[in-house]
Amino acid sequence: MMKILLVLCCTLLLTSCKENATNALLNTYQQRLANVLEITPADTLPLNLPIYPDTRSLKQPVADIRMGLLDAYELRQCGLFQLIAERNSVLGKVQDQTRQLRYEVLFLKQLNHCLTMLNSNSTSELQSQLNDIYQQKQQQLPLVIWNMVFTGKEWRQQFTLGHQLLEPQQFGGYIETVAAFNYLDTLTTTMTSQSISQALVTLTPNHIEQLLYHQQQIHNTQYLGQLFYSMAQITTELNTITAQLTQHENNVICGKNINQQQAQYLRNVFYKYYVNDIQPYLSKLQSQYQQLQPYLDSLYTTLIQHHDQPPAMMTLYARYYFQGEVQRQFQQATIEHVSYWQRLFKRCQFKVGHQ
Repeated sequence: MMKILLVLCCTLLLTSCKENATNALLNTYQQRLANVLEITPADTLPLNLPIYPDTRSLKQPVADIRMGLLDAYELRQCGLFQLIAERNSVLGKVQDQTRQLRYEVLFLKQLNHCLTMLNSNSTSELQSQLNDIYQQKQQQLPLVIWNMVFTGKEWRQQFTLGHQLLEPQQFGGYIETVAAFNYLDTLTTTMTSQSISQALVTLTPNHIEQLLYHQQQIHNTQYLGQLFYSMAQITTELNTITAQLTQHENNVICGKNINQQQAQYLRNVFYKYYVNDIQPYLSKLQSQYQQLQPYLDSLYTTLIQHHDQPPAMMTLYARYYFQGEVQRQFQQATIEHVSYWQRLFKRCQFKVGHQ
């Protein structure tokens, strides 16, 4: 029994210490290049990234709107009374923020329907109250969306940076994340437009219910935070390798009637590790970020118009991750790295392609 426990403990220990495949690939690439240059691989500097602000600083206050005349016949006829009753139930009072947003959108849709149903027999007092509530709810909706997207548990965890690089063949959560933020961006644009009354008429209950579907789909993923971290970390890793190659560039001898063995070894490492494995991985990160970034930027830009003054940390975070700074630095690191190899190939008259 003791032997079995010992084996199990050792197995768990080895599993927990398994190196991330992307880290292993980058480390091997750097080590092989250093071996050819006969130098010690340089240490990568620690990351200094904008982090996601705490919930308290992001949460927007939303005033509670009370309704009188709840027993009005018209409210029962147009379905608004039942919706309010559900919201005031025991379960309704403990809704998470996704379900709160769902209720607010359904409420506005139903209220819009009620206003169109009111006829000349309705009391002016009821009409006036419903119109006032409609205007207030409409003005509050961007704040409710903001609170759900940036402070709701399932959505907030998407923006929290990961601590592991995405594995080369494992991008779990990407499809669900794209679908969720595409949906949110479209819903937000619709619900904050000038023609919201018309949009509410065409917005189906099924479409509103998709809020809960997307919340469920991203519940167990943190793809977005992993993507942001991976791009930033690889930028730093690539810059470190490029700087070391550039530092020793003049020591790599090329020319006619000269032994170019060192340069040839470097070229072989480049093709074996960078061209075969690293470059396709970088392209996939770039492609997936480019698919997501427009939704994130549009969503943030739309909501920030209804925000008095977001925290400075959020502004910095949005500029870096939503507005493309992380991608710009990522692309620049890739360009500079490839530029080194272009110079080497040209100087040593290597043909492009596997030799």
